[in-house]
Amino acid sequence: MAVHTADRGRTPDDVITATALVKTYRQGTAEVRALDEVSVGVRRARFTAVVGPSGSGKSTLMHCVAGLDTVTSGSIVLDGTEITGLSDRQLTRVRRERIGFVFQSFNLLPQLTAYENIVLPVAMSGGRPDRALVDHLCEVLGIAHRLSHRPAELSGGQQQRVAVARALVARPAVLFADEPTGNLDSRAGTEVLTMLRRSVDDLGQTVVMVTHDPAAARYADRVLTLADGRVVKDEHTAPATDVMGRRR
Repeated sequence: MAVHTADRGRTPDDVITATALVKTYRQGTAEVRALDEVSVGVRRARFTAVVGPSGSGKSTLMHCVAGLDTVTSGSIVLDGTEITGLSDRQLTRVRRERIGFVFQSFNLLPQLTAYENIVLPVAMSGGRPDRALVDHLCEVLGIAHRLSHRPAELSGGQQQRVAVARALVARPAVLFADEPTGNLDSRAGTEVLTMLRRSVDDLGQTVVMVTHDPAAARYADRVLTLADGRVVKDEHTAPATDVMGRRR
């Protein structure tokens, strides 16, 4: 039976409220429900992990609440805006102004320096980067000494840190991370997860991470488990005690 966490856990601090989400698609002659009446709220300044086996609906849920895909029915309110029913142009604006994304692939431009990659989204939108914020992010993320280097001169973990700084520089309401350690070795993966944890603890960022790795999910404050398009478990947990020294 589905766990309808939005109804029992909604608070004024929710940055995302998803209600009765259904996502169907055709597979041959059959109709597949990728999401089956999913309701969930996501608190601000918290780290939420979404886990589940392949085909459970975890990536579909993230893509829908982030405005990358549409639902068949249901309601999604993101940072006070109902996004279901918005036009493609309106969704693009919501994603640009309120959402940050980090994926398995770093998507850095090889001809630009780390600093230029970080400020690129702000520059492309016609704004001016807040240098004090960039400096603070890079200090927190441990890449301040690598800003003049191009991606090919950075390790995988450093490239992912640059990608996270780029996602955070526009001060998004939510940072979505889709399998952010999928292309990294264990050491680099630990660095990136620790850095995501710090963005919540030190910067007050809201992070929603999709992962198949139970060890990665231990960095979160809350773990949502999906199966067959439904939330089957909702656990509020203390992040792993070995994530950061001050948690010991």
